[in-house]
Amino acid sequence: MSQTRNSSSPRKFRAPGRVNLIGEHTDYNDGFVMPVAINLSVFASVWSRDDRRLQIRSENFNDEIEFDLDDPQPAPRGHWSDYAIGVAVMLERAGHRLRGARLELRGEVPVGSGLSSSAAVEVATACALVANSDLNIDRRELALLCQRAENEFVGARVGIMDQFVSLFGEAQRALLLDCRSLDYRLLPLPDTVNLVICNTMVKHELASSAYNERRAECEAGVKYLAQFLPHVKALRDVTLGQLEQYGRDLPEVVYRRCRHVITENVRVLAAAEALERHDLYRFGELMRGSHFSLRDDYAVSSSELDLMVELAYMSDGIYGARMTGGGFGGCTVNIVDVQSVEQVTSFIARQYEHITKLRPEIYVCEASNGAEEIR
Repeated sequence: MSQTRNSSSPRKFRAPGRVNLIGEHTDYNDGFVMPVAINLSVFASVWSRDDRRLQIRSENFNDEIEFDLDDPQPAPRGHWSDYAIGVAVMLERAGHRLRGARLELRGEVPVGSGLSSSAAVEVATACALVANSDLNIDRRELALLCQRAENEFVGARVGIMDQFVSLFGEAQRALLLDCRSLDYRLLPLPDTVNLVICNTMVKHELASSAYNERRAECEAGVKYLAQFLPHVKALRDVTLGQLEQYGRDLPEVVYRRCRHVITENVRVLAAAEALERHDLYRFGELMRGSHFSLRDDYAVSSSELDLMVELAYMSDGIYGARMTGGGFGGCTVNIVDVQSVEQVTSFIARQYEHITKLRPEIYVCEASNGAEEIR
């Protein structure tokens, strides 16, 4: 006999993916980021069950799993379902007792593109499970629980940015987030531009191990600099002048990692000022500087990403372009005049395929609202 109630009338939720305009690898250094929630989402439909089991189906993977909420030692499976189950586990550990549910997930955020499909799955799942269980949880707490799911259950040491903007994003707005305090403010994105995201269709295998290496290098820099600057808890607390003064004896690779994070935080705050002044040209200059720093100091770009950025700057109607996301493949983000979108996307796609023999996917996006229930 089915344990599902009201099977004909699920509640439905959507949670957007995101693109980060500027502020890369600053989030886990307590720094500043500027993501945008985009109009590519993960959708969750939820039906209540009478027991304490989760039945989770992914339309994208044509796969289904079951999970017992009373399992005393839940363990990841190395499977897409870890992102959803991890959220349930963290909600339970935080004292939020869940009802059993049947959950169906459908995603339109491309997996592996750097547009944060994982955070969208987590947030859509969290919203569905919270509503199904008649819980009332503050969105900040929900973002942190989703981050913990990825950190502690999935095992990826991500910062808070992706989950936060998936919950707090707004249409026609970029979100400036202080990753230490979680204070944020919304910044205007003019309707005269589109966000054009170009997927290189490449994801190099070393991405996740290199991500953890970069974190460790940043932590090594903080530990060293704190000997001279006792107030320093994260690279967010260090100025470029202080790095130059006290970091001379750091290993060169650690010095460069620190320099990227410190200068990137400065660029993010300058970019916020540029948006508030509606100065897209200045914003674009800062995006270019961010890409060069990610390429040269943080060493997370790739030949495909560099090519994609180079092609963008050969196009008319581009304000700014840079790699976005963790790096080693994935996507670039471009700020493009709406009148030039077709011409720009056609040029980049044609030239990129001609040079690499890879056909890129290009998504023309707008800033969208954060997670919400849909009728």
